[in-house]
Amino acid sequence: MNTNRWVRLFTWQRMNKNSEEEENKEQEPKEKKEETTKLNWKEWIIDPSEEFYYTWLQIMILPICYNWVIIIFRTCFYAIEEKFVATWLTLDYICDLFYVLDTVIGFRTGFLEQGILVRDLSLLKKRYMRSSRFKWDIASLLPTDLLYLKLGIHTPLVRVNRFLRTSRMNEALDRMETRTSYPNTFRVAKLMLYIFVLIHWNACVYFSLSNYIGFGADPWVYPNISDPDFAATRRQYFYCFWFSTLILTTVGDTPPPEREEEYLFLVADMLIAVLVFASVVGSMGDVISSLRDRDNVFFPNHELVKGYLRSRRISKELQKRVNDWYQHLHINKKITRENEILRHLPITLQTAIAVSVHLPTMSKVTIFQNCENSLLEQLVLKLTPQVYSPGEYVCKKGDVGHEMYIIKEGKLAVVADDGVTQFAVLGEGNFFGEISILNIKGNKSGNRRTANIRSIGYSDLFSLSKEDLTETLLEYPAAKRLLEEKGHQILTKMGMLEETDEGEGEVEKTEDKVKRLEASLEALQTKLARLIAELESSARKMMQRVELLELQTEGWEGIVAEGAQGEIEEWEKVKEREIGDGDGDGDGEKEEEKEEEEEPIVEGERGEGDGGEESLGEKEKNAGGIEESENEKEETEEEQIKTETQDQKRD
Repeated sequence: MNTNRWVRLFTWQRMNKNSEEEENKEQEPKEKKEETTKLNWKEWIIDPSEEFYYTWLQIMILPICYNWVIIIFRTCFYAIEEKFVATWLTLDYICDLFYVLDTVIGFRTGFLEQGILVRDLSLLKKRYMRSSRFKWDIASLLPTDLLYLKLGIHTPLVRVNRFLRTSRMNEALDRMETRTSYPNTFRVAKLMLYIFVLIHWNACVYFSLSNYIGFGADPWVYPNISDPDFAATRRQYFYCFWFSTLILTTVGDTPPPEREEEYLFLVADMLIAVLVFASVVGSMGDVISSLRDRDNVFFPNHELVKGYLRSRRISKELQKRVNDWYQHLHINKKITRENEILRHLPITLQTAIAVSVHLPTMSKVTIFQNCENSLLEQLVLKLTPQVYSPGEYVCKKGDVGHEMYIIKEGKLAVVADDGVTQFAVLGEGNFFGEISILNIKGNKSGNRRTANIRSIGYSDLFSLSKEDLTETLLEYPAAKRLLEEKGHQILTKMGMLEETDEGEGEVEKTEDKVKRLEASLEALQTKLARLIAELESSARKMMQRVELLELQTEGWEGIVAEGAQGEIEEWEKVKEREIGDGDGDGDGEKEEEKEEEEEPIVEGERGEGDGGEESLGEKEKNAGGIEESENEKEETEEEQIKTETQDQKRD
């Protein structure tokens, strides 16, 4: 039974394996098909920043240079044209094929719009066809070879329109100059290429002019080709190239011209030679100045330091040490100004370069192990390279530590106070001074150096200052606590940490917090008492002001009532006079006036019988008007009081 079970298991496992293999075999052709279908040639777009475009530009240099060199060469040296006509035609049409492919690539070359690569074929075609490059490309592909049918097969000058594709070669050379690690050397090589093409063209024109005048007609032209020494085609080209070089380099030592054509040719060559000489001198001057600027950026300016030492009359021994230090930097290419060199790059690229160069060294430091990568990336940007000469002290015992050091290359010795006895030797990857920049409480040394460290030979170190570390740790509180804990552990192992009770430290912390809270509470209480006193004083002032206003208003009411009563009496006297004019004579009026003065109430009653109803109505109206005027005065006074109270509240 057991054997049957094992057999069944094995058969089941084999069946599963076979099924898996079949599935894999079925999936492999599907994956291949998917890979082939991924690259759709109809939607193929070229990114100008990719490697393919850069490689294609380099390839296009060959057909363009071929046309610039060979067309004029075949036109002037007709013997070579006749001898290798099949080879030339083959090479011509191969170059034309490259021109056609370059035009197709132009239709499919993308461009950036708002930082994004445009992949729409219709937009790419429109942009390319509207550009000036499309016109030059089409002009360079015109089938001018059809003129062979009329002028003959040995007239390669009909292909002169192929020169119009030169802009692609300039683009390729510019791209190569930006990518090469030796731009100055490349500039010199490019200049030499231009000079070679110019001398080549001049040599071909000189040979053609000699043929026009007659070979051997005078000493200035090419010698007679009937002479066996000058009959070979190779000798003809080399002689013309040498003669052209003598003229364009202004070396001279050429036969004097005798004909007008020769004079004109030499004048033109002399003018071209002046431009060539100026371009060569200017280009070489630019190269030399750029090299000098590069040295000044990479290394400190030695000439300035030398001048300073001479002006201050520094001892020769110290001058020799300075010169040896500079010599070591130049010979071994030690760069001490990395931050100034990389400052023009974006911060992301600066971080990437610093991480690739310094992160392996930084990760060897014990206190920085297990820290965040972002913290290490920030710290590597703060590292400063330093170079120490043989016998030079990096730090001495008792000095206040402001930075820590990481050894990149070289050896340093931990020596005694006499400077001879060595306790230990530190090598590549070691570090020291890390405790002095952490400000750990309880450190017996008090952030001072505990040993003398001297460079045995030339030593390359990285220094990290205390200020840079503190500034960086402000953004990483967790890393700060971790570093302090590691520093405590290292100090306890070294026996340099004062033993303190953790409970006492916590109690001190709580007491500090309580004191801080009490101080803040007292400050708040004083502020509150000040505000209450101000409120009470303002309330008292307001009450005094209201009382004064009330006293003023009480006097105003008595004056208003007396004035109203006098007006009523005057009005009644006038009305009674009018009534007296209609009933009696003048004597009666005088008596009535006297009676009115003596008994005003009786006169009033008598007026009521003689039409007093009208006089009473008018009296009521006048009394109502007086009351309205009094009400208006009271309202204005109340408004004034309100405004004054509001102003006092605002104050």
